[in-house]
Amino acid sequence: MPLSLPVPCSGSRRMRGRIPPAFCLAVALAALLPSAGARRSQDLHCGACRALVDELEWEIAQVDPRKTIQMGSFRINPDGSQSVVEVPYARSEAHLTELLERVCEKMKEYGEKVDPTTHRKSYVRVISHDGTKMDLSGVKIDGDVASSLKFACESIAEEYEDELIEFLSHEADNVKDRLCSKRTDLCDHALHIPHDEL
Repeated sequence: MPLSLPVPCSGSRRMRGRIPPAFCLAVALAALLPSAGARRSQDLHCGACRALVDELEWEIAQVDPRKTIQMGSFRINPDGSQSVVEVPYARSEAHLTELLERVCEKMKEYGEKVDPTTHRKSYVRVISHDGTKMDLSGVKIDGDVASSLKFACESIAEEYEDELIEFLSHEADNVKDRLCSKRTDLCDHALHIPHDEL
C-alpha cells in the first residue's frame, strides 16, 4: 500500500527545517497502524472461522451414524398418512443449531501461533480431543487470546448460521476453505493455508 503523507517531510526547499523529523515519523506510523490492525482482525476472524468449522466437524463425527431424527410435518394427511421422514441426526438442522449455541466455548482450548516469516497469526488447539500430547512450541496461551477468539467465533456463528448449516448438513469436502475463504471472505488471504495447519 503506497504511503501518502499529508505534509512534505523531505525534499521541499521552502519547507525544509520547519517540520520536525519526529512529526514525519509519527505521521508515517499513524498511516501504517490501520492496516496492521485490520490484518490482526482478519487473522483473528479467519482463525475463528476455521476453528469453528473444525470443532463442528469433530462434534458431528462423534455422533453415532445410525442415530436418526424425524423431520417434516406431524399433521395427518387426508389419506391418514404423515409426511415425516427420518434423517441422520448428526447433520440435522436441529443438531447443528444446538452445536452452534455452545461450540464457541471450545475456543478456550486454542492458542495463538505467529508465523515467523509473514507475522500472520493462526490459532491451534492446545488441548487435544483425545488426550494425546500436543507440540505447543511457539504457541501463546492466555485468556485474552481465548476470549478474543471466542468473541469472534460467536459473531461468525451468529452472522453465518444459515451458511454453516447449509454446508455442514451435507458431507462436503473443504468446508473450511469453501465457507471461510470463498463464501464469506473471512480468510481471503488464506486459500494457501494447508488444511491441517489450523
